[in-house]
Amino acid sequence: MAKMLARLEDKERRRRPSDEELAERARDLAQKYLGGRPRPTSVSWSSQQERRWGSCTLVDGSIRISTRVQGMPEWVLDYVLLHELAHLVHAGHGPDFWKLLEAYPRTDRARGFLEGVSFVQDDAG
Repeated sequence: MAKMLARLEDKERRRRPSDEELAERARDLAQKYLGGRPRPTSVSWSSQQERRWGSCTLVDGSIRISTRVQGMPEWVLDYVLLHELAHLVHAGHGPDFWKLLEAYPRTDRARGFLEGVSFVQDDAG
């Protein structure tokens, strides 16, 4: 029983990382999928984003991830981080931006997941 609880705690911690863990995760993802090109100056959770999953500021290289992503599957969080990291390389949503995200194998799945969540939230509101 203790082993199972420890595994559940570890899984929950990974789904709700601290700002420091979030920044480390972003650095790892940037290296693994984007050739280390984006180098954010900060990555943190934000409770100020009700419509966006994440945002970045190109001028200072900061990334904010909505606290609404906390508790979602890890692969969804990874996609949101990669999406914002890709914006540090390509500001808009043009072909070059989406080409960068092709490196992440769960891009389409994560986008579908987030669209589903948005649909349910919009329908409930």
